[in-house]
Amino acid sequence: MIPSATQSKQPVREAWTLERLQLERSLALGCAIETTTASAYDSHLNSYLNFCRLHNRDVEPTADTLSFFVVWLSHHIEPRSMDSYLSGIVNRLQTHFPQVRDVRTSLLVTRTLKGCKRRLSKPVRRKEPLTLDDLAVVVDMFASSTDFNDILFVALLVTGFKTLQRLAELCWPNAKKHQSYRKMPLRHSLVSSPASASYTLPHHKTSTRTTALAATGVTPALIQAAGRWSSDEFQKYIRKHPYLLHLLIHGSQNL
Repeated sequence: MIPSATQSKQPVREAWTLERLQLERSLALGCAIETTTASAYDSHLNSYLNFCRLHNRDVEPTADTLSFFVVWLSHHIEPRSMDSYLSGIVNRLQTHFPQVRDVRTSLLVTRTLKGCKRRLSKPVRRKEPLTLDDLAVVVDMFASSTDFNDILFVALLVTGFKTLQRLAELCWPNAKKHQSYRKMPLRHSLVSSPASASYTLPHHKTSTRTTALAATGVTPALIQAAGRWSSDEFQKYIRKHPYLLHLLIHGSQNL
């Protein structure tokens, strides 16, 4: 028996039954990823299972099977999407096949994926970032409109831009399984005045308006705090967007 490191008194807590522990763990595992992500992972797994069925291969993931799957699917979709597909497959199969994560990172699979990206990927076409001038054009365009949908569109556009929110955080999803009050700002939290409006976001994740903030000279640390980014994710986002990186470098020189 391991002796206690300190003599601190522990609060009295009730012991749980094994059934209660298993139930609570199942609930925690069910909340580990968002429902939208879970739906995407299920779709990725179905693609893998369909591949195995079409090619008469066992569903147990091996380096051979996964590399063949990468080659086959890369001829049907953009190979850069294969990383997401493989993540979904690993997530869904690791309970049944604990070695699937090691198989995913094997040399055969990673090199096959790298080769497919070089051979089959199409050029990246990035959209222009949304700016304050773009917002002004939209607001002027619908300024005289009395149509509810026009007013709603402008409200969603401006609100999402100013508050660093995604569309999914501003609209109630049609799919019932994706409906969650954790992401939706509630009406009773709205506080408005002639000069401003504010409300509470129960849960927040965003990449919106990052480029616009950088263009106005906001420092990377403030952008990261405003968007509630983790350090790792913020750095990944910068590396994936050369235009944003350019703005941050030149903006910091002018501060």
